[in-house]
Amino acid sequence: MDYLESLYWIHERYKFGIKPGIKRMEWMLERLGNPEKNIKGIHVVGTNGKGSTVSYLKNALIKNGYEVGTFTSPYIETFNERISLNGFPITDDEIVKLVEIVKPVSEALDEETDLGVATEFEIITMMMFVYFGQIRSVDFVIIEAGLGAENDSTNVFQPIMTILTSIGLDHTNILGDTYTDIAKEKSGVIKPAVPLVYAVKNEEAKAYINAVVEEKHAKGIKLGRDFYVVSNGKDFTLRYKNYELENIELKMIGKHQQENASIAIVTLLEMFDRGMITIDFNKMIQAIEDTTWTGRIEKVQDEPLIILDGAHNQESIDVLVDTMKMYYPDRKIDVLFSAIDGKPIGKMLNRLESIANTFYVTTFDFPKALPMDTIYESVEHANKVKVKDYDTFIKSFDGDLLLITGSLYFISAVKEKMRK
Repeated sequence: MDYLESLYWIHERYKFGIKPGIKRMEWMLERLGNPEKNIKGIHVVGTNGKGSTVSYLKNALIKNGYEVGTFTSPYIETFNERISLNGFPITDDEIVKLVEIVKPVSEALDEETDLGVATEFEIITMMMFVYFGQIRSVDFVIIEAGLGAENDSTNVFQPIMTILTSIGLDHTNILGDTYTDIAKEKSGVIKPAVPLVYAVKNEEAKAYINAVVEEKHAKGIKLGRDFYVVSNGKDFTLRYKNYELENIELKMIGKHQQENASIAIVTLLEMFDRGMITIDFNKMIQAIEDTTWTGRIEKVQDEPLIILDGAHNQESIDVLVDTMKMYYPDRKIDVLFSAIDGKPIGKMLNRLESIANTFYVTTFDFPKALPMDTIYESVEHANKVKVKDYDTFIKSFDGDLLLITGSLYFISAVKEKMRK
């Protein structure tokens, strides 16, 4: 198989949908010799903030001389970035090699068991474990969970640290439609004796997580109780144990990014205190401050100003709107929106409409992308417009500020068009 054939085989498995559970993963990994047991992994789980937190951790560890693997989803610019080494996507040849290893095992799963066919995400997760567990060892692997936690295909290894960035009402058709339901699913990654750094704010979800932490005898490190973030506008102060780190100013804007960065820093400090790493604090903070993450309030053009953000649920849209109000209070903001099926677009649109001068809607080439007309009918803004060709629209935009949002998959499609 060549690279394109390998990608086709992986993406073809999208048709098998989402099938929560880890039995298929456990069977395939055992057949492969359990490569997941050979890594030192940090498990990052949550509704929002996972990607940014992974990036902060990765950059700080690399800056301190460690080799770091990452597993993230979805990809924004190239499929290979989902499995990255020291910040760089693995090569096309390595993708082909990994497919050659996992394809026979996935076929054996289907032929020899009644567990069902492996999904696309399970295949990619397995490729990651094989890569870092058998082909290219690194000091640490930072693994971002996909959907959920307890029944997510990444939840098959023993981490050295676990992070829970947030809990929000997303994927409710699969995870449940209350905060307690989702907290129950997310809590499945809490392991005995493994420290958990978490920033859950909803009271019922927080209570559930607190109880599981106590039950599992894990060390819980909670925002607002064990560590504190004091925002001073563009910079912030972090307090944890006897540490007080002041005047931290990020390139990634927004109070939510200050919290994500603090979660990463506290994780590193805990690892430092436990003798897992040796860090130069100045290098750590410099790397955190310099971190950027594609598709998160990302400026892609200055004149006129165009910003991309992959907000894709109610909580992330709320954060995006608050951040835009704080940093761009005097700008006329036009919104270009598209989303995928299964999202609470009514609530998402309602918040975005509050900052929109003109509200543009479109669709994009993706199996679950909502039709343009469906979105348009849900928009209540007085000045709403359908955009059939979003690429041409973006190129010819001559307003003050264009905010493109609604889905990370949509942002990925936009960036692909802009590259071309």
